[in-house]
Amino acid sequence: MCEKGDSGKGDLPTKSDMDHVELRERRDTDTVPSGDTRLYRRRWLILLLFSSYSLCNAFQWIQYGIINNIFMKFYNVSSFAIDWLSMIYMLTYIPLIFPVTWLLERKGLRVIALFAASINCAGTWIKVASVQPDLFWVTMLGQFTCSFAQVFILGMPSQVASVWFGSDEVSTACAIGVFGNQLGVAIGFLLPPVLVPNVEDISELAQHIRTMFFITAGVASLIFLLVVFVFQDRPERPPSPAQVALREMPTGQNSYMASIARLFCNKPFILLLISYGLNVGCFYAVSTLLNRMIIEHYPGEEVNAGRIGLTLVIAGVVGSLICGIWLDKTKTYKQTTLSVYLLSFVGMVIYAFTLNLGHLWVVFLTSGVLGFFMTGYLPLGFEFAVELTYPESEGTSSGLLNCSAQMFGIAFTIIQGKILDHFSTLAGNIFLCVFLFIGSIMTAFIKSDLRRQKANQKSQTNLNADTSMNSLDGKSLPVKEVKM
Repeated sequence: MCEKGDSGKGDLPTKSDMDHVELRERRDTDTVPSGDTRLYRRRWLILLLFSSYSLCNAFQWIQYGIINNIFMKFYNVSSFAIDWLSMIYMLTYIPLIFPVTWLLERKGLRVIALFAASINCAGTWIKVASVQPDLFWVTMLGQFTCSFAQVFILGMPSQVASVWFGSDEVSTACAIGVFGNQLGVAIGFLLPPVLVPNVEDISELAQHIRTMFFITAGVASLIFLLVVFVFQDRPERPPSPAQVALREMPTGQNSYMASIARLFCNKPFILLLISYGLNVGCFYAVSTLLNRMIIEHYPGEEVNAGRIGLTLVIAGVVGSLICGIWLDKTKTYKQTTLSVYLLSFVGMVIYAFTLNLGHLWVVFLTSGVLGFFMTGYLPLGFEFAVELTYPESEGTSSGLLNCSAQMFGIAFTIIQGKILDHFSTLAGNIFLCVFLFIGSIMTAFIKSDLRRQKANQKSQTNLNADTSMNSLDGKSLPVKEVKM
């Protein structure tokens, strides 16, 4: 976490000091006091910016895979080579997540956001220079650059939510952060088949691809400028009692390597780590290979393959938001996570057996069911991990979850691709169903130790006691959300 001056942190101000602070803060229209915690309305702007550059990066992950056959023809490469344009996102994440989470611990969210937006922007412009049939290596370089940016993005929703949002809205904020990434994937399914039609003339095809790359580069450049001038590291005052406790924690206790060691000794987290990887790894495999599976049963339906992918993700976006709101209201982390995991397994079974029925409308329907639960699981995993591992950094726990997902995603994509080549789409999808069932069983054995909730309740109890004592002296302070 980035260190800032917090003189007098944890001490209640005197009445004269408070009068001075209130006058200054009214003039700045920035904050009003509420004990040890404050909520800033700019938190929504920070979340929107994060979601925007996450969206732009996620769009590029799937923009090749959803029109796999078109890029195969343009660059004259194998299907497996195009699959690697998706899997490079997964491969890059695995070794780089550790130095990135270390950097997050040392420098804070703003530095991470600047790295993410700038590297993503650079990758988009490299792709603009790759639109020639003999420059596949350049487009791979551009995709690798964007995959590097993803390391600074994928595990951050829970960190942004915890640093900026109150305890009763943190799960919703995390879900919205994940929503940006999901929406990017959805647009990545939808737009490439529309912007790059399957035409035979290579020069015309190059123009379509160039147009798509220029649009992406323009959007990425605008977002980068907004991040530079708008994105902030953290609020001046913490938004929740749990964040108060974290800021007051001795620096040595927040050592990155010590944190990693403690996480790997946390048995409930290890179970979640593996089960999360199985679930999200299956989603990555289905998304990467969707074009191949649809085209095999419905030749010439590239546009509908994109729409099916869109359905998969949009349903997941709805699921994510519902799950986030539900967690904030109920705090039933294990029950909700297990229920959604089991329904992901059921959805995958239904999808596997209906894909080859010959009716596209059935595929649309079953992909929506699958996406609602499988993609809706993402914020649940993040938030459950934060609860199980508090007071460890949210970025570290989320980073490890995503690292697990990337490893399983690469393995599942390669193995399922080979099964598709030598057997059938049904066999490949049953292969994924088996691992979703195993993940469901593992989730059932996770002990629900909600440490962050306990810390919030303890801090709130102490704060209420202090407030009651101050009220007797006529010094109680109003609690309200602050303006930007």
